[in-house]
Amino acid sequence: MNEKKWWKEATVYQIYPRSFMDSSGDGIGDLPGILSKLDYIRELGADVIWLCPIYDSPNADNGYDIRDYRAIMREFGTMANFDQLLEAAHNKGLRIVMDLVVNHTSDEHEWFRKSCQAPANKYRKYYIWKDGKNGGAPNNWGGVFGGSAWKYSDSTRQYYLHMFAEKQPDLNWENSEVRRSVYDMMKWWLNKGIDGFRMDVINLLSKEPAFPDAPLAKGEKYGNGWPYVSNGPHEHAFLQEMNREVLSHYDIMTVGETGGIAPDDALRYAGFDSRELNMVFQFEHVDLGINEDGKWNDAPVALKDLKSIVTRWQTQLDGKAWNSIYWGNHDQPRAVSRFGSRNPAYREKSAKLLATLQFTLQGTPYVFQGEEIGMTNVPFTDISQYRDLETHNAYRELCKKYPDDKEKVMRAIRFKSRDNARTPMQWDSSKNAGFSRGKPWIGVNPNCKTINVQENRQNPNSVFHYYQKLIRLRKTYLGLVYGSYTPLLEDDSQVFAYLRKDGQQTFLILLNFSGRPAQVNLPKLPQAENAALLISNEAADSDCTLKEHMSLSPYEANVYLLP
Repeated sequence: MNEKKWWKEATVYQIYPRSFMDSSGDGIGDLPGILSKLDYIRELGADVIWLCPIYDSPNADNGYDIRDYRAIMREFGTMANFDQLLEAAHNKGLRIVMDLVVNHTSDEHEWFRKSCQAPANKYRKYYIWKDGKNGGAPNNWGGVFGGSAWKYSDSTRQYYLHMFAEKQPDLNWENSEVRRSVYDMMKWWLNKGIDGFRMDVINLLSKEPAFPDAPLAKGEKYGNGWPYVSNGPHEHAFLQEMNREVLSHYDIMTVGETGGIAPDDALRYAGFDSRELNMVFQFEHVDLGINEDGKWNDAPVALKDLKSIVTRWQTQLDGKAWNSIYWGNHDQPRAVSRFGSRNPAYREKSAKLLATLQFTLQGTPYVFQGEEIGMTNVPFTDISQYRDLETHNAYRELCKKYPDDKEKVMRAIRFKSRDNARTPMQWDSSKNAGFSRGKPWIGVNPNCKTINVQENRQNPNSVFHYYQKLIRLRKTYLGLVYGSYTPLLEDDSQVFAYLRKDGQQTFLILLNFSGRPAQVNLPKLPQAENAALLISNEAADSDCTLKEHMSLSPYEANVYLLP
């Protein structure tokens, strides 16, 4: 049953704190900087702020390696700063959701330091330690960031598992003491008054207990360990316990990052009767274009593939679970550069088109900072300009594979690096885009002179104002929130068309996902000529009257309310 909930009707604004707003002049965004921009987020119309990790961390993976779950990263401020931010947000009608990173910790966390001291120490069982095999690691799994997923410890003469960076040892969720410690920490934050959790790689908690070798591709040194560490045998038992012990006691929003899942899996994690999570992030649409180099290419996305994925998730979860609708985040390239037009002339229009799709699907929309002004990928020309660990590892591997084609390597890096999303927020056309008085921790996109918040707010036809209208539209017409989804023109390679219906209202959405005019031949819709145009990214004087046979201009997006 599609019961009404506040988190279904909300718009979530994701903040990457390091790059959002710097108040101190040290070139690193911070909590007082976020506090200073709460009115901007409210002006946009968002209801929830999702903060990427702000916990104490040595920053091997930009805060996803946590040293102390109950302390604030020094560069971001203090716990008093956080308390002030939380209170101010609540006073302005904004909720705050925290990132929960409990598949792994930092190797500088107290638990891990004690785990390394002696095999008899109780903290030894907080992590996954194994003896080596045949003079090497316990198995051949590769880590997500490259290299082996195992690190040898001279002090204990065993290997520990780290599916990500070697400074991110995986916790042993089979240990009930680990689970209790995590639940206590979660309650500590919830009792402070936060409004929920986004749960990092939450489907990796339960590992295949045999830890077998993975099949090796020809010429590869490491196998893909992902199938053995994701959606494991005790995964749902752990999350049901978490829900029972913690989540069910608070009126909060929970969303799990769950790479590699299908709709059937999502029903187990976030089904309305699953007693686990409210919703999950799936990756099928952002994983489009993966080839022999993995994600590292600049291949365009075929609309038919995108439509197929959206339709599958919209229809299979309808009435059973809730979708999370997003284009980008801190781990993805900029949405308009990836899914929109590569022609700068259509940047704004295609950014509005992407937003139209996002806000007219069933599910909670997530806006990553800067999407609402159409921020783009950054044109870095040298690997030294990048800060991301994953990007540097990929660059080394790609250079080995293509030693004579550095430009091919850099094209892939420029198109897919996570740092595209992590360049500073572009507030105005002043020095450093108004982000910081000091030198930013990572370079600013040079197009900040023309693409910035100040310019967007002053221009009534900007991407920002279009997002505002879409957010208002979704709040006005709850059929766009809860209504069912019916695809149209499924074989059309240019046009994405669908209906949204609830008991009282029917909406038609028409989107031309190409840089060419598109001819649309719609099925017979009763009284279509009397349809009301609710929003369009066309100029105000354009004729967008709904017709059975009509033409859409490049990247045109229209939403109609049918009689």
